[in-house]
Amino acid sequence: MTTTWRHLPAPAREIAEATTEAVGAAQARDAGAYEPAVERLAAADRAGLVLGGVVRLLLEESHPDGLDGDDVRQVLERCVRSNAAWRPDVDPHVLLVLLASALGVYDPGDDDAPPNPAAIARQAPLLIADLLAATGRPLAEHLSAAFAEVARTELHD
Repeated sequence: MTTTWRHLPAPAREIAEATTEAVGAAQARDAGAYEPAVERLAAADRAGLVLGGVVRLLLEESHPDGLDGDDVRQVLERCVRSNAAWRPDVDPHVLLVLLASALGVYDPGDDDAPPNPAAIARQAPLLIADLLAATGRPLAEHLSAAFAEVARTELHD
């Protein structure tokens, strides 16, 4: 079953479609499809916010009792190892920033080299695909929930 995102405004729909394509390419280990999908994702304004929301939701689902440092290290190592063969550019620092940001413990002011939005867009689908494999749940549910959280936050700001 394919989710359509017609109900979303055009910028959000672009993020949803690009994320779906990039994560699907990561799951299939399809470098040819991954490149254009992450380029499209990198060009989408505020994609990092949605990607971070998806990562947080997946972490919460896969670790309902919370995460400790060992859990974060295991997620990071598993993701790097599972992707290194087909994505030699997998970046542990960016993945760690994604994890720490999703957990609310990352301060870019403390980072000598904070990743730019393009780096986040290039690495986040790898982490999301890895976390989805651990949960066995479809991306669409988490993506919809992330959009709902962003909308709720914007409404209250």
